[in-house]
Amino acid sequence: MITCFIRYDLEPFTQEAFAAYGRMWGQAIPGCGADLIGYFGPAEGSLTTAYGVYTLDSLAAYEAYRARLKASEAGQAAFEFAKREKFIRREDRLFLTNVSAPHAPLVRP
Repeated sequence: MITCFIRYDLEPFTQEAFAAYGRMWGQAIPGCGADLIGYFGPAEGSLTTAYGVYTLDSLAAYEAYRARLKASEAGQAAFEFAKREKFIRREDRLFLTNVSAPHAPLVRP
């Protein structure tokens, strides 16, 4: 299992556009085969940092998912929305694996 963390550097004061973008991906990502954890926009503190987080079985599954996403109507709409509205300055992807699973409750003597 891998988790994709997408870090977005946003134009200041574009939280509403990013929220709409996150809702678009909220439909597109699960529809194309990834398990969406969520899109997280600025609430307090930095107005320019946001995240998208989802999981897949493997990097090979990610490649197949990306192809489906690019071909999907919902994915194309989200890409076009971001291109048209120009609220994303930079986007970085990081792939991690959960090394603490399975989580166990702390047992105290």
